[in-house]
Amino acid sequence: MTANLPPTPRRIAAVCLAVPLLVAFALWAFTWPAARLAPHDLPIGVAGPAAATAPFEQQLASHQGAFEIHRYTDGAAAREAVENREVYGAVVAGEAGPELYTASAAGPLVAQLLQGVGGKAKLTDVVPAPAGDPRGAVFGAGLLPLVLAGIASGALVTLLRLRGGAAIGALLGAAALTGLVAAAIAHSWLGALTGNWSAEAGVLALTTLAVGATTAGLAALIGPPGIGLTALLMVLLGNSFSGVTSAPELLPGAARVIGAQLPPGAAGTLLRSVAFFDGAAAAAPLLTLSLWAGLGLAAVGLAAARRRPAPEAAALAVGEPGQVTTPA
Repeated sequence: MTANLPPTPRRIAAVCLAVPLLVAFALWAFTWPAARLAPHDLPIGVAGPAAATAPFEQQLASHQGAFEIHRYTDGAAAREAVENREVYGAVVAGEAGPELYTASAAGPLVAQLLQGVGGKAKLTDVVPAPAGDPRGAVFGAGLLPLVLAGIASGALVTLLRLRGGAAIGALLGAAALTGLVAAAIAHSWLGALTGNWSAEAGVLALTTLAVGATTAGLAALIGPPGIGLTALLMVLLGNSFSGVTSAPELLPGAARVIGAQLPPGAAGTLLRSVAFFDGAAAAAPLLTLSLWAGLGLAAVGLAAARRRPAPEAAALAVGEPGQVTTPA
């Protein structure tokens, strides 16, 4: 067994170099987005007479590239835009003075940011964060366990050598049960989610399935190293670039784009929509998660089909029923 291994000095050098490189990559992935948190084209609405909203619009425009201004005819339209997740907040200029609409359920950090921009405007939290999780701590911390559950399910399917339909069934079953357990904890016990219980459980299950299917699919195609590659992708990039503890629009450009296309980022956006906004703006993240899950399951099935011997080969190896071999 040891004859094919590289010489000991090379293996020592590989360990000494690989560990610092991995640590450097992990530190960059986790700390760079946090160190560069700032609004980038953060959508915010304004409503009211142009003369009344002009000073506020000028204030927003002074932060170049930070805000994306959406104009609405009146306060009702602006409020509806906040509820539909078109904007994170809105300033409405009325006879009684300016009023700031926020949605702390969309991200407490963004709501605090808008309060600073809104100045002395009257504050109205249109979609407040749940009483059980007012700072979004539970919501932000709950994503990583689902990612780890997905990696674990994919790894177990691989290590137990489940293939084809058996592997797909195991992944689906593990994801479904994980979704039920996670919803019971986050919604029923902690009160951190306040939407439709079944829909939330479905999102949590789909998140686990997307990661688990990707893990098992990649491992089925390239072998056990696929487990490690998926873990690096989902944990170091997906989790740290998800924006679940802040908002995608607060992340640096590259992190924002990458995070939205990976399961953790899509899951955070989808779960917010389902849990707090009656499913508003859920289509894009739902599609992203479904694609990851579907492609992963397809890879599992494809790998099983490639390993299955052709009928002719199986017949030659086993012998067809009733076949008699005669000597030449």
